[in-house]
Amino acid sequence: MKKVLTIAGSDCSGGAGIQADIKTITAHKMYAMSAITSLTAQNTTGVYGIMDADPQFVRQQLDAIFTDILPDAVKIGMVSAAGIIEAISEKLEEYQAQNIVIDPVMISTSGSRLLSEDAVEVLIAKLLPLGTLVTPNIPEAEVLCGFSIAGKPDMLKAAARIADDLHMAVLIKGGHLPGTAADLLYAEGTAFWYEEDRIDNPNTHGTGCTLSSAIACNMAAGHSLNKSVEQAKAYLSGALRDGLDLGKGPGPLNHVYKL
Repeated sequence: MKKVLTIAGSDCSGGAGIQADIKTITAHKMYAMSAITSLTAQNTTGVYGIMDADPQFVRQQLDAIFTDILPDAVKIGMVSAAGIIEAISEKLEEYQAQNIVIDPVMISTSGSRLLSEDAVEVLIAKLLPLGTLVTPNIPEAEVLCGFSIAGKPDMLKAAARIADDLHMAVLIKGGHLPGTAADLLYAEGTAFWYEEDRIDNPNTHGTGCTLSSAIACNMAAGHSLNKSVEQAKAYLSGALRDGLDLGKGPGPLNHVYKL
């Protein structure tokens, strides 16, 4: 059985973060492990509290995992403090982790900021260069590339800039652009576009977490980066089309719709 580690924050309402990741990994029939970076009090209407883990405790969690059950892939989500980012970077380097997918969670689906400004520089300088793939949405890609993104030409320019700066592959998610749901994978100088009709479903809580975890699962299975993104997007689209409707705000997905 393939093993996938998620390093992220906990969502007590079950729709995003560690909970979404574990459901996604399980739905891919893989073994899920987790290192929790933060506890959050959140639901479909917003984030109401964040309690970060002590960086040394994050190190202990990662030591416990890597010295016993070696992951085939790693997904990294919410890392809200510079000290936590430094701890994760240190341990990923120490254990030479492979197939690292980083979802640079800066702003939640409901609009709450989840990454402090002083931590952004540490994320860019220390953690992102260790990754295989980074999966920003449009606002996050703007932070990483330093300019505004208004359409597909800007997405391509931004992806090339980020890939060149960080020496890694980039998947820019186009869901924030009007009239298109196109995503762009830029890897080793080659662009892959994924064109899809926008799915009419307001329940999108945890979609970024789910997509990045699904990509990590496909990478753990040995698929190419392009194939991993393609199959992860198909899984996410199926979860959206399933039409689960829970909560008073943008609700969660049915991660086990295939089971």
